Amino acid sequence: MMLLIYIYIFILGLVLGSFYNVVGLRVADKQSIITPRSHCPTCSKTLKWYELLPVLSFIIQKGQCRHCGNKVSPIYPFFELLTGLLFVFSFYKIGFQLELFIAWLLVSLLVMITVSDLYKQIIPDYILLFFLVSIILMRIWIPTDPWYDAYLAAIIGFVLLLVIAIVSKGGMGGGDIKLFGVLGLFLGVQGTLMTLFLSSLIGAVVGVILMMFGKVKRGVPIPFGPFIAVSALIAYFYSKELIDWYLRLMM
Repeated sequence: MMLLIYIYIFILGLVLGSFYNVVGLRVADKQSIITPRSHCPTCSKTLKWYELLPVLSFIIQKGQCRHCGNKVSPIYPFFELLTGLLFVFSFYKIGFQLELFIAWLLVSLLVMITVSDLYKQIIPDYILLFFLVSIILMRIWIPTDPWYDAYLAAIIGFVLLLVIAIVSKGGMGGGDIKLFGVLGLFLGVQGTLMTLFLSSLIGAVVGVILMMFGKVKRGVPIPFGPFIAVSALIAYFYSKELIDWYLRLMM
């Protein structure tokens, strides 16, 4: 029975991941997420339903458009698969609890903004606004303990990133600032501060590695959203364990 539930959740994540790809890419381009229907960006041929099966269509078609042979970006199956796995992992960690809906909402937000940021280094306001309203409504239904922790975290996250942006003279994008405000409602104060620390650490390490291999040049901005996304997931699921580990290390 549990295996069937995991399979169902995984398929749900795959399907939603496919939709999140569309949202992340089209909103970044200021296009409608409804029309036109999914099509090949090269030959503009409208895709059939069997060409849109998450992950499977990419594998069956060997990563190419059936009509023109143009290569399909692996970003599509990657984020479909990632969303499916994160949905399953969320259920594994949380189980049948109301908090599971918060976790899935967080995963959905992070996948969308990562796609957009990698595509055009943009974290669209429309996506943030949708999830801001959604998490505020959900926090009325599923409050943090204490209830004000989420709202305090939203203020702290926004203000801290704003201060960093001012001090660094634009070193932090406006989308990142607003994203931290929204993430505070998901993570609480502890998780928000941990996300800031981890994203800065991971971003610095990855940035140095990329410069060493000549993939980026010093002074050239790279998307920070993916680092925030990874850090937010770590903080959401493992903040308590990480803090306990750190305290034991200090003793």
